[in-house]
Amino acid sequence: MASAPYALGLTTANEHPESRALPVRGTLPPWLRGTLVRNGPGRFEVGDEAYNHWFDGLALLHAFTITEAGVSYRSRFLQSSAYTEAEAEGRITQSAFATDPCRSLFERVMTVFRPQLTDNANVSIHRLAGDWVALTETPLPVRFDPHTLDTLGVVDYDDTLSGPLTTAHPHRLPDGTLYSYVVDFSKPTSTYRLYRLDATTATRTELGTHAVRRPSYMHSFAMTERYLALVAFPLVLDPLDVLLSGKPFIENFEWQPERGTQIHVFERATGAHVTTVPTDPMFAFHHINAFDDGDALCIDLAAYPDATIVDRMYLDALRSGWDDVEMARPERLRVDLSQHTATRERLSDTGIEVPRIHYASCNGQPYRYAYGTGNRTPGHFTDELVKIDVTTGSAQHWHADDCFPSEPIFAAAPGSNAEDDGVVLSVVLDAEAERSFLLVLDAESFTEVARAPAPQAIPLSFHGQFLDADAPLQGLHR
Repeated sequence: MASAPYALGLTTANEHPESRALPVRGTLPPWLRGTLVRNGPGRFEVGDEAYNHWFDGLALLHAFTITEAGVSYRSRFLQSSAYTEAEAEGRITQSAFATDPCRSLFERVMTVFRPQLTDNANVSIHRLAGDWVALTETPLPVRFDPHTLDTLGVVDYDDTLSGPLTTAHPHRLPDGTLYSYVVDFSKPTSTYRLYRLDATTATRTELGTHAVRRPSYMHSFAMTERYLALVAFPLVLDPLDVLLSGKPFIENFEWQPERGTQIHVFERATGAHVTTVPTDPMFAFHHINAFDDGDALCIDLAAYPDATIVDRMYLDALRSGWDDVEMARPERLRVDLSQHTATRERLSDTGIEVPRIHYASCNGQPYRYAYGTGNRTPGHFTDELVKIDVTTGSAQHWHADDCFPSEPIFAAAPGSNAEDDGVVLSVVLDAEAERSFLLVLDAESFTEVARAPAPQAIPLSFHGQFLDADAPLQGLHR
């Protein structure tokens, strides 16, 4: 089977725990000081066993540190129990998104009573209860040192909030207050539980709940000044299937477009359920932003027509490439809270994934720019960076031959007023050179100002944060 040109980014990498200075081409802005920390799968096999899906690989943290002396790089595998057990036993020991280790009938039955949750936190980076943590879709955040990337252990929540599924994309206020949710699978009804977590505590306070018979797979959610919203796509499951089918987690979900998409809206202050509004079937991994507009709630997403993209991320399919998948497009769901109706509007014809905004100034507010990865060439998956003006639909692009960028992260210039006054940071795989580099773009012109080549090819990662040396929370994302 032929390999896609980016397949090198889907192979197991070695870690580089010691800091290593990198050459810099171009000129870094003198104010740019801090560390870009990224998270994603870095190991795809254990012994003779292989993970099935891109979302399954063992977490590898990467750090590009920018100082007056230049740029340095280090990487470390997250020392989760999923990683250490696999290392010790030479096999995959914990269930993942689409990979389930071979278990006896007795072991499968026992998981009904003691569900095993993986702590392979390979999705995102966030600040929680005073610590930097790696997150995945189970409620087991793993603390780490952002300077050394040493693993410091799983966060022990001081509460009894239940639910095995959560989001790796919580929302955060400037004072450090965090909002998120868990999904509690039960028969005959399951429950979405929204919660708040204060900046200095590990106690989650439940805000509100909503019962559903068939819970949806949701990767992220929306927050505005007044509301929290769960966009429940028609990719749903029967909770009993998760417990007894023996299938990997995501394979228990079924695409049922006849159910449509249900938008569950809650008051942010109280958690009270405001309304549930139906709209057409669709699917999205990532929200872009959301804001209040009078009696309406505007929710922007990177939307697909259906959930086919989940299957496209199985490693065999992804490594071989495909040319018939539709890229996500930025769409706005406008929810009229007085009429309990919703309309859909495409914001641009330019495709976008892993979208980011100027979070510190724009999250929950009307905004103009979204940054993300895009696709220029069929079969090349993610071969450009895009900056989309959501008010006009126009777009700016960065691309280079045989280069495959990761999520772009905006870092604001000190004292900036304009929404795009700063830089955009991305880790880019150069397939021809068989190595990756840190790319720095001027955010306004979307042109390259500098790059720093890494010592090897870095696996394509999911999400990260820029820990600004002076304002370490400015890079936080949804």
